This record gives sequence, C-alpha cells and structure tokens, in this order.
Amino acid sequence: RLDYSKAAPGSVQAMYKLQKYVDESGLEHSLLELVKTRVSQINGCAFCIDMHTKDARAAGETEQRLYGLSAWREAPYYTERERAALAWAEVVTLISETHASDEDYEAVRAQFSDEESAITKSSRANRNSVFSGISLMLGCLGGFQSSSPNRYTASEMSAMRM
Repeated sequence: RLDYSKAAPGSVQAMYKLQKYVDESGLEHSLLELVKTRVSQINGCAFCIDMHTKDARAAGETEQRLYGLSAWREAPYYTERERAALAWAEVVTLISETHASDEDYEAVRAQFSDEESAITKSSRANRNSVFSGISLMLGCLGGFQSSSPNRYTASEMSAMRM
C-alpha cells in the first residue's frame, strides 16, 4: 500500500507538529497516553493500541488501568480528570453519533483550564483518529515493535503493512 510519509510528507510533518504541541502543552503524559489508547480502541486500530499501550507502560502506567480502559466508567482507578478526558475523547471520536452536547462540553470544562480544554477538546482525539485511520487504511499491523516505546521509521512502517 501507499507510503504516506513519501506521498504526502507535508501532511505527516503537520501531524507531528500537532503531536509535539500537545506533548509540550503541560497536560499530564499519563493522561495523554490513556486518551491515545482509548481512541485507538474505539477506532479498532491494533497497530495504534500496540504502540500506545507500550508507550504508556514505558511511562509507568499500570497494566490494571490499561486492561480496564475499555470499561473505564465502571473501573474505580481513574481520576475525575482522567474520566473527563476519556469521556471527551469518546465524544470527539464518535462525533457523528454524539454531536458533542453542551452537557459533554461542560463536563470536560469543569476539569480543565481554558488552554487545557482547547487542547483536550480537539487536538488529541482528532489527531489520534487521523493517525488510526491512516494506519488502518495502510494496513499496518500491531505487535511488530519491541517492548520499547514506539518510534517507527517510514521503512519500519512499510514492513508492517499487511
């Protein structure tokens, strides 16, 4: 399949710039990893789930919290702030179904500052959904990386395609 890093390098660079901005935003790294993993679960992207769970574990996230992530509403070990971010990530990822109601907006707004809200509300889930979609479209498979955090090169991505 298409190597998007070669076919449209500008778009890939733009996505990485957005990622860098979010990573440097001051939001907790553990929170960002939980959101990335949850969005990847919703999108059904094994490649991204593999990558983000390994990144989360390398950053100190517990296996229990990663295993329970798909049922976070019923699990007692997520903070209110994490719950708000996970709820909003689901709302944004499933926007055609949820339509991002005022109630959804106010729930996340209660946990985050204006700047954090702007980042949490749009950048994270949208960026992750785009990357998940690209990975699915290109046929990237999960489970190809070592136990170290994921930082694939374009040639490694090519090798992972179905």
